[in-house]
Amino acid sequence: MAKERQISICADDFGMAPAVDAAVLALEQIGRLSGTSCLVDGASFAQNAPALRQTRLQKGLHLNFTEFGAQEGVYAMPLKRVIVLSFLHKLDPDRIKASIARQLDRFEQALGQAPDYIDGHQHVHQLPQIRQALLDEMQRRYPHRMPWLRYTGAQRLGNSFSLGERFKARVIAALGADALAHLAVAKGVTLNTGFTGVYDFKGGQARYSRLVQAWLAAMRHGDSLMCHPALEAVPGDPLGAQRLAEYQVLSGSDMEQWLDRYSLRIA
Repeated sequence: MAKERQISICADDFGMAPAVDAAVLALEQIGRLSGTSCLVDGASFAQNAPALRQTRLQKGLHLNFTEFGAQEGVYAMPLKRVIVLSFLHKLDPDRIKASIARQLDRFEQALGQAPDYIDGHQHVHQLPQIRQALLDEMQRRYPHRMPWLRYTGAQRLGNSFSLGERFKARVIAALGADALAHLAVAKGVTLNTGFTGVYDFKGGQARYSRLVQAWLAAMRHGDSLMCHPALEAVPGDPLGAQRLAEYQVLSGSDMEQWLDRYSLRIA
C-alpha cells in the first residue's frame, strides 16, 4: 500500500461574493478544503468573515494589487500594468508597504488572528518590489511565527495537459516563484513544496474533473492545489460559470475516491 501523502487544497477569493463564500464554507463542512485565501476588500468579506472564523480552515490573505481600485485607499491597477511596473521597479514603494499593512490590518481585525498563510490574487505576491515588501512586513509583524507562503514553482504537469496550459503555468512561475522562495527561505518562511491548479478556466465540469484527477495523480507530499469554487456564476467575474463547475467536482463523491486512489489526505 502506498504511503499516504498530505496535501493542501486552498480555495481563493473568499470575500469576493456571497456565492464564493458559501461554496468555501460548504466544502469545509465535508472536508474537501484545507484553507481559503481572503480578499479583504471584497464585497462580502466583512459580512462572512465571522462564519469563516468558526471553521477549522487555514485562513490566508489573498494579497491584492489588481482589484477594487475604485475604493478609497486601495492601491490597484490592471495586472499587466502591475507586472510591467514591478519589473521596472516603478511601483510606489510607500504605497506598496501601506497597502500590505492595510490588508493585513483588515484581515486581523475581521478574523481575530494573523494569517496562517499568504498568497496573491493573480499571484502578485511574488512580483519584484511586492515580494520584498511583503516579507519585510511579515518579519516585522510576526517575528516568532510567520505565515507560510504560496510557492508557484515546481508545478506538477504531465501529458494530460495541453501546451497552452503548460505555458501558462511556466509564465506564472517565471514571474517570481524562485526569487520569492529564495528570499523566504533566507528568512525562515515555509513554502508549499509544489503547486498545481493552473488552467484556462474553461471546459465545464467534465474538463475540470479530468484536470483534478491528473493533478491529484501527480501531487507529492506537501504540495498545494489552488481552486476557485462558487455556488453560482458571479456577475462580472471572468471565471464565470467555471466556478460552479469547480464546486461540483470538488464536492462530488468521485473526489473522495480519487484521494483514496492516490493515497492523498487533505491536511
